[in-house]
Amino acid sequence: MTVPVRFPEARQYVYAWDFLADARGIETWRRTVALVLRAWGASDAAVEVARLGLSELLANVVRHVANPHCRLSVVPDGEWVTVRVEDRSSLLPVLMEPAWDAESGRGLWMLRMMCRDVGCSSQAGGKAVWFVLDLGLRGAA
Repeated sequence: MTVPVRFPEARQYVYAWDFLADARGIETWRRTVALVLRAWGASDAAVEVARLGLSELLANVVRHVANPHCRLSVVPDGEWVTVRVEDRSSLLPVLMEPAWDAESGRGLWMLRMMCRDVGCSSQAGGKAVWFVLDLGLRGAA
């Protein structure tokens, strides 16, 4: 379900979708977010980082969350965009540097190196995990 919300001052939309996360659907959501970002004038590099980051967030839901219901939102803020996934688990991910031999925890750490911000927070009924990146708008000085 797509729920566009008008931001009058930015003349852009926030997009949000509710769905059941599964491994086979991740590429569909990567393409969907890429289309939104391209429509907003994002650079190819920003689109690729968003696709990679979204893969990580959704794969974590598939791998670590018993209830696959989640919400994906894409929120513009001038030259930045926040990609956010909310799920129904209260267990927060670890956002610190993993041990060199760790088998998990590397994806969010690497994403943190490519984005302006990566974060998570508890909320009623679960948590939200997000990343913020520069749209790298084409034609910007």
